[in-house]
This record gives sequence, C-alpha cells and structure tokens, in this order.
Amino acid sequence: MKKGYIPKEERKKILLLCDDIRLHSGIGTMAKEFVLNTAHHFNWINLGAAINHPEAGKAFDISADVNKFAGVEDSSVKVIPWSGYGDANVVRAIIKQEKPDAILHFTDPRYWTWLYRMEREIRQQMPMAFYTIWDDVPYPFYNRDYYRSDDMLLCISKQTKNIVKNVLRDTPKEDWAVQYVPHGIDHKKFFPVANDLEFEAFKESFFEGKEYDFVVFWNNRNIRRKNPGDVVTSWKLFLDQLPKEKAEKCLLVLHTAKSDENGTDLRAVINTVCDPEQTQIKFTPGLCDEKTLNYYYNMSDAIYSMTDNEGWGLGLTEGMTAGKMIIAPVQGGMQDQMRFEDEKGNWIDFTTDFPTNSCGKYTKCGEWAVPMFPKTRSLKGSPSTPYIYASQVDIEDAALALLSAYAMGKEERQHRGLKAREWVMSEESGFTAEKMGENFIKNLDVLFENWTPRERFTIEKVNPHPNHYNEHSVQLTKEFKDKVKQVLA
Repeated sequence: MKKGYIPKEERKKILLLCDDIRLHSGIGTMAKEFVLNTAHHFNWINLGAAINHPEAGKAFDISADVNKFAGVEDSSVKVIPWSGYGDANVVRAIIKQEKPDAILHFTDPRYWTWLYRMEREIRQQMPMAFYTIWDDVPYPFYNRDYYRSDDMLLCISKQTKNIVKNVLRDTPKEDWAVQYVPHGIDHKKFFPVANDLEFEAFKESFFEGKEYDFVVFWNNRNIRRKNPGDVVTSWKLFLDQLPKEKAEKCLLVLHTAKSDENGTDLRAVINTVCDPEQTQIKFTPGLCDEKTLNYYYNMSDAIYSMTDNEGWGLGLTEGMTAGKMIIAPVQGGMQDQMRFEDEKGNWIDFTTDFPTNSCGKYTKCGEWAVPMFPKTRSLKGSPSTPYIYASQVDIEDAALALLSAYAMGKEERQHRGLKAREWVMSEESGFTAEKMGENFIKNLDVLFENWTPRERFTIEKVNPHPNHYNEHSVQLTKEFKDKVKQVLA
C-alpha cells in the first residue's frame, strides 16, 4: 500500500483547472504527473483545456488507466474536456454535480480572469490554490490581486516563490500558504539506456548509419520566446569554429514543428543561415511517445536551450533524468536546475535584494550544466502583462557554450550527464515525480487543515496599488560597474 493512502470514499476531491492532462503540453504533462502521484490520496476532476478541443462537451472516467500507472486499485480521476479555459457557468455546474473540496489551477492567471471574478463565491465554499509560474523580474505587482485571491500559492521555482512574496509584501500570506514545489520527472520513463538492441537499432535508423562525435538535442515548441532562429544561428557559428572534418561529426536534432505561426519557418532559416553543404541539422518526425523521446535524449550528448521567459524548462529536466548534461540560459527555473551555489557551497536562494542570478553574482554550479548568462535584458509588455524582462543570450556566447561542451569529449560529457541524473534523483533537488506528488500531498493537506471559509462581505480600506520602486529590478553586472568607473574617471 502506498504511503499516504486514503480509501477512495474518504479522500478529498480536487477540481483541477489546466490543460487536459492527456495532452503533451508542458502544463498537461506536469499535471498528469502530480495527479498520478497523488491519486492514492486525492480524487481528481480535470476541466481539461485545449484550443478547439475535439472532445469538448464530453466527460471521461480515466480511473482504470490511472490505476495501472499510479499503483492503486481505487483511484477516481475524471476529465471534462473544454475548448479554451472554461467559464464561470461550467465551473458552477461541476461544483454542483461533483461537489469538490478544493479548486487548484495551473498556468498563467490571465487565462482565468473569470475565475478570479468569482473567487468570493468559490472561497465561501472551498479553498482555491494556484500552482504558479512566473519567470522574471521586475516584480509583477500587477499580479497582486491574483495572488491575494488564492488561499495557497505553490511556486514552480525558487525565483517564483521570491517574486510572489515580494508582490504580496503589503498583504503577506502566512508562511504555510506560499511554498516551493518544483517540477518532477518520472525516472522510470526517462533513464539512461545501455546495452539495448532496440535502442541501438533506433539510433542507427535515425542517424542513417552515420556516426557522430557530438549530438545536441533541442526539444521545444517552435515559438518566439524559445528563440529557434537563435538556436540555428548559434549552431552554425559553432560549426564554423571547427575544421570541416570535425564539423561533419556534429549534429543538432530539432524536436519541434518545422514551421509555426507563433514562431518561425525553420526550413527557411536553415536554408538562409547555414551552409547547404554543412547544415548538420536534422528534424525528428514529429510527436512521439515517451519511450521514443527517451531514446532521443539518450542518443544525445547535451540538451540545449536558448529560451527567455521560461518558467521551468521541462525538456532540460527530462534530459537530466535521462543522464544528460544541459546547456541553458541562467533564467527562471533553469537556475534551479543548474544548482548555483554560494560561497559556502549552499544551493542559492532568492531575496528582495537578490531576485535573480541572471547577472552572474554566482558562477559556480553543478558540473552537469554549462550556463549562459544573458547579454541583454529587454523590458517587454502588453496591456495585460505591462512589464517583464526578456533576457537574451548572445549567439556568440551560445556558440562558445556549445564549443565548451564539445571540447570536454564524450567521456567527460557522459560523466557529467550521470551526475545530472544523480542530482535529479536526490532528496535535495526534489525533481522526481514521486517527490512532486509528496509535495502536493503535504501542502494541500496543510491547506485543508488551515483553511477557513471567506466571509461573504469584508470591509477593506481603499488602497490603490502602491508604487514599488525597486532599485534591484535592474541588476547591474560587474562588467558594467567597472566600465562606469572608467568612464567617470
């Protein structure tokens, strides 16, 4: 019997608002993992979002499938597919029919504005929790009302937790109500493959009989913030630094759509940027199952990312779990995965005065990571998201990072990759699916213990959003400070 097991009829029931947990999106994948790893302790109903969901209006009891993966015999998990992110009426109908004990939602709060307009109604009946993603400073004070409207905030990264606490500095929540819950990966699905004839045949087929000394894997959606064009350009710049015979032994594998209206036409980019006689880029056939994805990770030497505004970076963690080193920007949750340490060797945390390590205060990190510190920080925004930094890695720095990983040699890369898996599996990191499930159980149980129904009416002093000038929202690099001294001298 699994630790924390509660019989089905005695469990709390949670309404989960997020992507359909059967989908392959990052949100859907992670939601599926924490549902599978808590199905012995909670019952779940998923209002499963998707753009133009083909099964909208239906309902599915997937308990039998969950039982197989969750190691229980009496799970209760339902999925109600929906086009878009639902509305007040459908949630009222689900509450009336299913009588959940709590609501948990997961993704950008702007998708759930209708939910926050009815939070007083909901929180008179049950607590509301938010698994929150926020990836960069300046502190988003425009999210304050979203954060205030939840009884518990579970934070995807250490940086996110610090951001939430600072946004709520005028109306702080109790410590139990703001917790760090990093993503966790199923180490039985992603693992190092050795002496496997099926894997060797797969690799032989994909590589078309060629042998490579250095294979880099990029697993992301083809959208602008993932910077697919910069990935291709940095790869070309990296190849240019090698003799032709060595460059021909390198390969960049792109697990993404060749073209996306929210990204770019990568075929056009490759044809324009790269030498047609030495492209050394190959696309995977498309979507695949987890077994095949694990094969892709295993046939690679390093997992690559150049994204900005990244809450976590799921592909990096999957690659680390499969025993591979990573090359990635120092930004968002990717900082957690690199395990930067302070002068005493402790895994760094973030504070009001130190909201991000993007500017390189700490440079020592886990040996499995080749960090790339952003060269430029551009303040982006929109009416609903007025400001956030887009932290961009320079393509020359990216090419140098690739070159650094290449120069290590295959044996050293393998050693560092195994160190990555070792750390993912450790108690310190908490990056396994089992640990994520334990974190959800522990924190949601605390929520149920401490929650009190919201009053129908409350009297509050009129307090417009304060102006929070934060001198640390624009962090200065040591290089910049030194140049300032030179100029003023």
